Amino acid sequence: METMLRRKVEAVQNLVEAAEEADLNHEFNESLVFDYYNSVLINEKDASGAYVELGAEFILEANAHFSDLLVNTSLSSVQLPTDVYNKDPDILNGIYMSEALNPVFVENFQRDPTLTWQYFGSSTGFFRIYPGIKWTPDENGVITFDCRNRGWYIQAATSPKDVVIVVDTSGSMKGLRMTIAKHTVSTILDTLGENDFVNIIAYNDYIHYIEPCFKGILVQADRDNREHFKQLVDELMVKGVGVVDRALSEAFQILQQFQEAGQGSLCSQAIMLITDGAVEDYEPVLEKYNWPDRKVRVFTYLIGREVSFADRMKWIACNNKGYYTQISTLADAQENVMEYLHVLSRPMVINHDHDVTWTEAYMDSKVRPPATLYLQAQSLALLTTVAMPVFSKKNETRSHGILLGVVGSDVALRELMKRAPRYKLGVHGYAFLNTNNGYILSHPDLRPLYREGKKLKPKPNYNSVDLSEVEWEDQAGTLRTAMINGETGSLSMDVKVPLDRGKRVLFLTNDYFFTDISDTPFSLGVVLSHGHGEYILLGNTSVKEGLHDLLHPDLSLAGDWIYCVTDIDPDHRKLSQLEAVVRFLTGQDPALECDEELLQEVLFDAVVTAPMEAYWTALALNSSDESERVVDMAFLGTRAGLLRSSLFVGSEKVSDKRFLTPADEASMFTLDQFPLWYRQAAEQPPGSMVFNLRSAEGPESAGAPEVVTVSTAVAVTVDNRTAIAAAVGVQMRMEFLQRTFWAATRQCGAAEGPCPESCQDSDLDCFVIDSNGFILISERPQEMGRFLGEVDGALMTQLLGMGVFSQVTMYDYQAMCKPSTHHHSASQPLVSPVSALLAATRWLVNELLLLLLEWSTWGSRHWDGRAEAKAVFHHSHKHKKQDVLQPCDTAYPVFVHQVAVQEANGIIECGGCQKTFVMQQIPASNLLLLVTDPTCDCSIFPPVLQEATEVKYNATVKCDRMRSQKLRRRPDACHAFHPEENAQDCGGTSDTSASLPLLLLPLGAWVLPPQLLR
Repeated sequence: METMLRRKVEAVQNLVEAAEEADLNHEFNESLVFDYYNSVLINEKDASGAYVELGAEFILEANAHFSDLLVNTSLSSVQLPTDVYNKDPDILNGIYMSEALNPVFVENFQRDPTLTWQYFGSSTGFFRIYPGIKWTPDENGVITFDCRNRGWYIQAATSPKDVVIVVDTSGSMKGLRMTIAKHTVSTILDTLGENDFVNIIAYNDYIHYIEPCFKGILVQADRDNREHFKQLVDELMVKGVGVVDRALSEAFQILQQFQEAGQGSLCSQAIMLITDGAVEDYEPVLEKYNWPDRKVRVFTYLIGREVSFADRMKWIACNNKGYYTQISTLADAQENVMEYLHVLSRPMVINHDHDVTWTEAYMDSKVRPPATLYLQAQSLALLTTVAMPVFSKKNETRSHGILLGVVGSDVALRELMKRAPRYKLGVHGYAFLNTNNGYILSHPDLRPLYREGKKLKPKPNYNSVDLSEVEWEDQAGTLRTAMINGETGSLSMDVKVPLDRGKRVLFLTNDYFFTDISDTPFSLGVVLSHGHGEYILLGNTSVKEGLHDLLHPDLSLAGDWIYCVTDIDPDHRKLSQLEAVVRFLTGQDPALECDEELLQEVLFDAVVTAPMEAYWTALALNSSDESERVVDMAFLGTRAGLLRSSLFVGSEKVSDKRFLTPADEASMFTLDQFPLWYRQAAEQPPGSMVFNLRSAEGPESAGAPEVVTVSTAVAVTVDNRTAIAAAVGVQMRMEFLQRTFWAATRQCGAAEGPCPESCQDSDLDCFVIDSNGFILISERPQEMGRFLGEVDGALMTQLLGMGVFSQVTMYDYQAMCKPSTHHHSASQPLVSPVSALLAATRWLVNELLLLLLEWSTWGSRHWDGRAEAKAVFHHSHKHKKQDVLQPCDTAYPVFVHQVAVQEANGIIECGGCQKTFVMQQIPASNLLLLVTDPTCDCSIFPPVLQEATEVKYNATVKCDRMRSQKLRRRPDACHAFHPEENAQDCGGTSDTSASLPLLLLPLGAWVLPPQLLR
């Protein structure tokens, strides 16, 4: 893993050197005319068939290494957000200069063919990406992707920071000003990451924290907290008079207390003051808390077009090492907020400190339309990015500390985790990665997607899932603490592992081994379960003999495992693992790098299991009558990831066609886990069969389940050392199992002959259930596959009371729940239809006026022929639908048969009658037979359900959880100040203007008497 990541860092360093050298040799040309490959316009033609400007022919070919996307591996292409003018002189000069990166992109890729996307994000807003690709706008024709808003850019461009946002909510901020202020706050929040800390204070006549629970503290700016703040900002109301001195004092005190306590980022600190400029009495506060050292930078944002307060707002920023900007429209916010990042980057730039930055996990969305994130789970790409800043080395700009941009390259976490040899970890083992903040990068239990209707969507907090939320048995936090501190060591822990979508549970003792990954903020954990992974079965066989058996058409290898490295040589990328293994063993391709120990295991397994094919074929031939073929298929899997299967019926007649295919990951060897049937069998006593009910076409199918899988483990003992070598099983039709069962219950034994009573008698009710209480066989087909407690609450309650079953509580800290019903004032318009109409009218007029105002200001700013540029108009937050799922914690019960209780009987008192029952374990299986008296109505007992319930926290507990500061390891590098930085480069007034009629128009929206709207 370290070698793989080191190669990515070297590639990024090559890009940094090339970009800085190109800038050093480039002289800015205000009138530069230059055509480049615009990612949106390439290959586009006008009505006459000619290529549009910036849209020349750009050859694109499907490439398997880049997810079969159409790319050009010889050139890069350039993307710009819709609100960045594509012919601005700064843009053209930057693009022209960065053309020098093209040969470096290609050389990097040739040197390390495992590289994926490489890119340069410019501080001016353009994004050069290699390989070149055509960029698709969203459904509205807008490109919203701005590289400067991405985590990799922000983390590489600045050091960790503590930020207090102070926003004016006095009466003078009403209307458009408050809308712009809210959008500005939201934009600032978007520039923060998990290594930053933040809080927001609103002020008018008094100050208040917009989240009262966060009073007096800073909280980590992770995705959860940022989104929470955005919701609260959206609800801010204006009233009263703005008194800024108390708000500034509170902000300084928070920053000072956290710095002294060794909390927060322990690096840069800043206050963001957002107001329309009516501020007074601020100088004594600055003198008391920030002078003469000026350790806290103050950035000021003047909202609106009023310029009479501009001087004092600029004075505050310039005298506190900050930056002043004026934001007159929604479209201004993005560019103006970005200025603070340039200021914070100055110390690092002046020092020329090229810190290497690694990001948290995130989903690939740079080169895909947003809709494609909602495709099937197998298309999911979780990535981390390695990034480095690019500086101007020109002497004349040294004191200004000019950041040119950030270069980066993606690392697919799935490819990284393939470096952990799955076969050595045993049936329940796995590897995982976490960050310095304790967040999961990769873990078998990380579930970043959830289903909403027919779509799969990313969970809002998918990349801020804490290690303690997946390894939740680590109650004392011992494992988390050790890994965050970068320690190397091991520990043991008893754990409960959910199986089969939470329907079942395994009780395991796991050994955790952990260490840090050098030169990254990541730690690696490897888990081995007691009884598995300690020994492996090795045998000797010739390559010739093994190859013969390996080439059987019904044999496959785990597609996600690395038997041979196929991602380096382009000629190897289209090979399956089995094809690569065969080419290596036959000497056709000696250049292939293969895991020879794993190949030895595979060859041995192929030879040893080969007789099973002949055995299965003989069984199929003996049951020549189609009606006798009760088994659809037989299958076998070995620890080396080898899978054999044999159909007993035609492929079109297989009941469950998804089984043993990639469409049913739970039945396959994957990068994260062994098949479910293998894992269950491995925990049963030797020779014991595991029965599992399946729906014919998976969980989405309607009607009763039709298929049963039966599996058992193959354990081999040598010199008193035992290893699970394989698991073998069959898939059979449900009707056969039922028919066999009913026949068996009519026969008491060879000596006794037919039984006097049978399960098909009307006065007996029989169930066959598995060891987790799910019904396999019932006289009523609609009950099959359901939980016993749902069908017969009285019987399940009695079995729990007698200790035949125990209830285990499991937790899910990645669940999604419907929010509690909450309406602010939705009923208010019902009081008065006139009031509702007036409110709606005012809203509509405001929306139209905002739109006109945006267009007017945009046009006036770009009246000099830049008509191609478009503006992006949106509200920073739209009201969320009430039925949208939200992250939550849930608890759910799992029921487990106590194996020591092999038989039981009893009487259930059901009011006016008694219900008798008998339970008997079916030998050598995970099944139980239950026989009850159906004549007694026990409906007075409520059903026992296996349902997840949301864990509700009262206000105090919820607040304590939100305020808690979990252990984290701060990044090594910090660049807060530099004595040579030019603090007088601190901003200026905006040159935007709008026509007087448009500026006056919004007043008309607010002339409606407010009493009519109450």
